[in-house]
Amino acid sequence: MCTTTENTDGPGSVHGLCEPALRLYATALREGRLPRTDLAEAPCLVQRGLVRPDPDDERWVRPVPASAALTRLLRPLAQEVFERLDATAELVDALLPLASIAGHVPVPHPEITVVSGKPAIQESLEEAGRRTREHILTLHPGSKRPAELLERARKNALPPLQRGVSVRHIYQHSARYSPPLNHYVDRLPYEGLQIRTMEQTPERLFIFDRVAYIPTTSQRDVALRITHPALVRYLIHVYDVLWAQATPFGEPLPTALPDTPLTAVQQSIARLLTEGHVDEVVARKMGISVRTCRSHIAKLMQTLGATSRTHLGALLVRSGIAGAGRGGT
Repeated sequence: MCTTTENTDGPGSVHGLCEPALRLYATALREGRLPRTDLAEAPCLVQRGLVRPDPDDERWVRPVPASAALTRLLRPLAQEVFERLDATAELVDALLPLASIAGHVPVPHPEITVVSGKPAIQESLEEAGRRTREHILTLHPGSKRPAELLERARKNALPPLQRGVSVRHIYQHSARYSPPLNHYVDRLPYEGLQIRTMEQTPERLFIFDRVAYIPTTSQRDVALRITHPALVRYLIHVYDVLWAQATPFGEPLPTALPDTPLTAVQQSIARLLTEGHVDEVVARKMGISVRTCRSHIAKLMQTLGATSRTHLGALLVRSGIAGAGRGGT
């Protein structure tokens, strides 16, 4: 019996979900409902929002679909991932330029090496791809990858796919409307290749089995090649969290809530505006141009009847629209 009300992990638990809770939740999903009295054995089902009262009979509870529950429960984990990656990037930006100031030549760490110059980075990536036997994981912010780079990526992806390597890509939602990306997808064998998209992504990331690459500059002309086992495991975990939140490329994007007079994109932009971001930052986070971003903002103003940007901000805060899609408890 689950007797604690704390969201702590223990033997047999998964992020605060005890074994009885998982068993009862599986039963509820199979049968469509669960006696309310069974919740005494696993109160974390209620705390985690995995069940809700049956509107027709107060003696029963109904399960929240696993896909909806997973999206909501992963959201704070993903937010923590974003914050940690931002902090990592800030540390790299601050300390890497100081490495050459030491009074003696430092001994380089063999498990974290610096690769300078885009040609050298590309060559290192391609060499890692040739050695890969298990999986290739990539993360691409923005929506504009030149056609020539995608064609080169396609040629590099074919041999690993033919060897049975699992290849997964994460792009931003806006990349769905990129003709070069769609052409890239159409010309690769689908078996072994999976692509998903999400609203926002952290910086670029490549993982080839147990070798990872992350950029250290905004121009992406310097990268860290990481082979430290713990760091690579952590980055794979980060990737899996993001992957679980992303939408498969062949599926339609999630829409705004039925009672929200906005598209999902506009709702995301509204949330970023209420967080105080300027147009340029909103556009970058959404992976769209500033012009497209401002077009969406204009539609927001028209939909809500705002007479100015200040008025729009007040209406968004007052209406709660910006937080409508976040699935909080």
